[in-house]
Amino acid sequence: MVQKLIIINFFFCTINNLNTILKNELFRRFISILFLILIWEIISRIIGDKIILPSPSNVLESIKYHASQDLFHHVYITLFRVFTAFFLAMIIGSAIGIVMGRKKKLDDYFDGWLILALNIPALVTIILCFIWFGLNEVAAVLAVAINKIPTVTVILREGTKAIDEKLIEVGKVYRMSKFDITKDILIPQLFPYFISAARSGLALIWKIVLVVELLGRSNGVGFKIYEFFSMFDITSILAYTVVFVLIIMSIEWFLVEPCEKKLTEWRL
Repeated sequence: MVQKLIIINFFFCTINNLNTILKNELFRRFISILFLILIWEIISRIIGDKIILPSPSNVLESIKYHASQDLFHHVYITLFRVFTAFFLAMIIGSAIGIVMGRKKKLDDYFDGWLILALNIPALVTIILCFIWFGLNEVAAVLAVAINKIPTVTVILREGTKAIDEKLIEVGKVYRMSKFDITKDILIPQLFPYFISAARSGLALIWKIVLVVELLGRSNGVGFKIYEFFSMFDITSILAYTVVFVLIIMSIEWFLVEPCEKKLTEWRL
C-alpha cells in the first residue's frame, strides 16, 4: 500500500514538473529550434546533395573543423564591429530622436532629412564611406552606424511624442530641474522604446556588417562567407552563419530580454 502511494505521488510530481517545464518560455523556444533542425534534416535528406543543402550533422562537423582553425577569430572581429556600430548608433540616434520628439519646430525642419536617410540604400552608404574615408576600420563602423541611426531616431522620436506630459508637469510643480525631469521622468518612460530600438538594431546591424566585410575588409564573418562562396562551399557558409546567429540569439534571450523585463517592471 505504501509503495503504491509512493508511486502515485511520484507520478503526480512528475506531471507537475512536466507542466512547469512546458510553461517555461525558454524551453518552448528550445523545442521550436529542435523542430526547425528536424525539418532542415528531412529536407536535406530529400534533396540528397550536401553541395546544395548540407545536413545539420554536416554543418556541425564543419563548425568543429573551423573552430580548430580561425572561426572564433573572425567571429570576434565581426562582433567587435557590430557592437561598436550598435552603441554609436544607439547613442547618436537616441539623442537626435529625443530632441526631435520634444522640439516640434526641429521635427518639422528635419523630418524630411530623416525620411531621406531612411530610404538611402545601405549599399550606397557603405560604398560612399569606403570612397570618402578609405578601406579602413573607421569607414566600416561608420557605414554601419549611419545605416542604423535613422531607425533609432524614428523609434525614439515617436516614443518621446507618446510620453505622459502630465508627469512632466508634476515634476515642474515640484520644481524639479530639467536634468532631474529628464533622468527621473522622461527617460524611464522611454525604456520600452530603447529596448525596441536595440532589438531591431542587433537584427539589422550584424547583417550590414557582413556586407561591409564582404565589400571592403580582409577579415570577419562576411569576408569568410565571401571566400567560401567563391569556392561554392555551402557547408562552411552555413557553419559560420549558424555560429554567429546563435551568438546573436543568445544575446537577445539572455541579455536584452532580461534587461527589458527589469527596466519596464515599474509599468506593471
